[in-house]
Amino acid sequence: MTIKDIAKESGYAVGTVSRVLNNHPEVSEKARNRIMEVVEKYHFRLNNNAKHLKQQTNSGVAIIVKGTRNMLFANLLESLQGFIKKKGYACLVYYIREEEHEVEQALQVCRERSPIGILFLGSNLENIKERFADVDVPCVLVTNSAEELGVEHLSSVSIDDKEAAGKAVEYLIKLGHRQIGILGGEMEHSNPARTRYNGCIEAFCKYGVEFDLQKQFEYSSFTMQGGYEAMRRLLEKMPKITAVFAMSDVTAFGAIRAIKDQGLSVPEDISVVGFDGIEMGQYLVPQLTTVQQPIEQIVESCVEILLQCIYEKRGAINVRMPFCLIEGESTKRID
Repeated sequence: MTIKDIAKESGYAVGTVSRVLNNHPEVSEKARNRIMEVVEKYHFRLNNNAKHLKQQTNSGVAIIVKGTRNMLFANLLESLQGFIKKKGYACLVYYIREEEHEVEQALQVCRERSPIGILFLGSNLENIKERFADVDVPCVLVTNSAEELGVEHLSSVSIDDKEAAGKAVEYLIKLGHRQIGILGGEMEHSNPARTRYNGCIEAFCKYGVEFDLQKQFEYSSFTMQGGYEAMRRLLEKMPKITAVFAMSDVTAFGAIRAIKDQGLSVPEDISVVGFDGIEMGQYLVPQLTTVQQPIEQIVESCVEILLQCIYEKRGAINVRMPFCLIEGESTKRID
């Protein structure tokens, strides 16, 4: 008697039988009871050596993290590892540099470790368009939308970056600001940066506020150093600037330091809004005003979707999570 024999007699898939035998929770009571009836009928016992070997080779969920200094990803990764372990799976984490190709890394991981699924923290949609068809396990983009790609085995969980960035700029405009700078990522290679920029432009247009890309936008990597250097350049171009929207909280942290180093104050001279809602922003002085992404909800949704796609053979599932603008101490109304 083998697992395949149990699957045949019980009428359930081999994967479902395996989950019942390994006490995984993602099984209906009906399926569990039927499978256990067959198990007990034939006095089946799982081969522990075979079980151990299987767990070593293909029971893990791989997480590919693009970039090593992203604080949002660090928070997400910690929560993901805990939640995946709680579900009964091993977690395989791989870090790559921002300029590296995440799909190439995924293909290598599939060849070497045979994961049951992959989560991507950080992704370039152009890279995914190139070779993703060669990845043969269910995957989920975390905080980046795959909806426009239409790939059958690629799901995503994200907020609406366009709407969220637009709300941040709208908030500054409603506080009376008109000289507003933007610190953002490389739009040619970052879908979130491009989408957030488009949201900013829509907000400026909605309220009839002029925006000069060459004057009011500065590229910044999503790091504190990047934010610091970009803010210094922006201050040189916009001596009358009264507010800045940074496309990540860590960029905002660097920007605030640059403003201070120029003898100016936040928010008395310049208001600052960040994006992500990472915990450090709550303890910053001044406390950061930011667009908050719901980390725990994103984590749980990503893992649940991945498991559904693995065991229920679901197609791509693309979910939009809610966001909220948290008012801190880094912004103020002006006359």
